Amino acid sequence: MSKASTVASKASKTSAAPTRDQLVQALAAGEIGFHELPRDLSPDVQAEIRRQALEQLTGAGLEDIGHFSLDSNRAALRNCENFIGVAQVPMGIVGPLHVRGEHMDEEVYVPLATTEAALVASTNRGCSAIRAAGGARVHVEDVGMTRAPVFRTAGLDATRKFVSWVEERIDEIRGIAEKTSRHLRLLDIRPKSFGTTVLLRFRFASGDAMGMNMATIACDRIVRELIEPETGVDCVALSGNYCVDKKPAAINFHEGRGKRIFAEVILEAAVLRRILKTTARTLVEVQYRKNLLGSIAAGAVGFNAHYANLLAALFIATGQDPAHVVEGSMGITCIEAFGPEAVYASVYMPAVPIGCVGGGTELDTQRQALEMLGIKPDPAQPGRAALRLAEIFGATVLAGELSLMAAFTSQDLASAHEKLGRGNAPPDGRSGRG
Repeated sequence: MSKASTVASKASKTSAAPTRDQLVQALAAGEIGFHELPRDLSPDVQAEIRRQALEQLTGAGLEDIGHFSLDSNRAALRNCENFIGVAQVPMGIVGPLHVRGEHMDEEVYVPLATTEAALVASTNRGCSAIRAAGGARVHVEDVGMTRAPVFRTAGLDATRKFVSWVEERIDEIRGIAEKTSRHLRLLDIRPKSFGTTVLLRFRFASGDAMGMNMATIACDRIVRELIEPETGVDCVALSGNYCVDKKPAAINFHEGRGKRIFAEVILEAAVLRRILKTTARTLVEVQYRKNLLGSIAAGAVGFNAHYANLLAALFIATGQDPAHVVEGSMGITCIEAFGPEAVYASVYMPAVPIGCVGGGTELDTQRQALEMLGIKPDPAQPGRAALRLAEIFGATVLAGELSLMAAFTSQDLASAHEKLGRGNAPPDGRSGRG
């Protein structure tokens, strides 16, 4: 008999089903797990029971975690198991930001979800500089989403035979993959082998979805229905870390993953002086000694000031998987002299896995943030909305880089954080509740 059945059996002595109080006590006593609540209870009721049990177990008050407006049924079934509520992150707005890409040439207001004081204010200054310069030119390449299963062979001869078999059966493999989703296309397979180990890096186009789940499902189907039955070679793990997912890696830096983003702007002396409070010479020197030499000294994978700051805030606001900030933060910022007193500035982000359908993008606040950016997926033009989103990401990261780099030249970094991060808050910290 399961733990949940045991609780129900105890409750049946007095009623047809366990009461909420009985379920709370059973959770607090460890008689059932948080995932074992009766399935006929709504997600809201299940969340309340879990919170009450946790309050008993931890002594913490969880009232604020239980205040939310999102669709709890969708969140509990598609986004988060053992749902108890939400972690609220303040959201600010920057802009207007002028983005000049292949899929847009307009000004947008960009939502940033963050708890770091000064980030929104600083990025907003960068947006002003870009707007005064006529906008940021952005180019995006859809590199594709990857998944790389790892296989075990009997030795070198078997490895070579296995790799040859995969290369010869690419059309059949593609057919199986593309049956799993009408939005998925297999682009290529890159093998890598060491002795008895073979890694196959599958690369897929996934339309407006980020595509990680689609790639995983397709690879699983290919392995189970074709590769293992016909070759006899065992798949050890569906992900062999050659993908590479949610980890910094040279292969993603060089070959890309998700969206590869380029953004640039030319800033004249007047814009540098009036908005960024800096000069071309000092900005170029900080770039050289900080982003280049400092990153080399640290053995960094990326050569930038703070891509992760902007990407984390954008990811949370628009419903991306925050763990992919690890890959997205790899990249290169360039600032170089352009004429006697102007600068050319650019950012390069080779691996930014983002999408605008599925996952967290379907949650209420994240969906509204995407709508604010004019992101409207169109089945007749798959992938176009995600490319527009990537263009906005590129211009926003460029704005953040420019402002922070300028702050180093004017010695404003510490003072801005002191002013904006240490403002006087009311004693109970609650006067700003909306």
